[in-house]
Amino acid sequence: MKGLKKSLSLLAILVLVVTLGSVIAPKKVQASPAKSTVVVSAAEEGADTEETVEEDASTSTTGDRAIAAGIAIGLAAGAGALGMGIAVGRAGEGISRQPEADGKIRTTLMLGLVFIETAIIYSLIVAILIIFVM
Repeated sequence: MKGLKKSLSLLAILVLVVTLGSVIAPKKVQASPAKSTVVVSAAEEGADTEETVEEDASTSTTGDRAIAAGIAIGLAAGAGALGMGIAVGRAGEGISRQPEADGKIRTTLMLGLVFIETAIIYSLIVAILIIFVM
């Protein structure tokens, strides 16, 4: 059980660091947005009309936020899978050593797996917030 507690605490710290790092990540700032001119021509009863449209070519940070969110959820899911694997392996060892403690070990395992999965879901929610809210 000591290894499970250590794994859970390390996972919680990792998820916290990754999600906070994604939120605090620097945003791209462009000094002067460039303007581009697009000429649109349309044929109307044999006559060509041209229309000039000004487009703002400033870049948005949506791509950067998506990358940060992807990294955050990827690291959280990977660390969660690692923690779950360690927990299930140790629970299997504990049950094989003491079959009479089967119920208690299984209950503690399920509770630990729920906490790990909750941390992963929290990082997913933070990743979604990074993409759509900020």
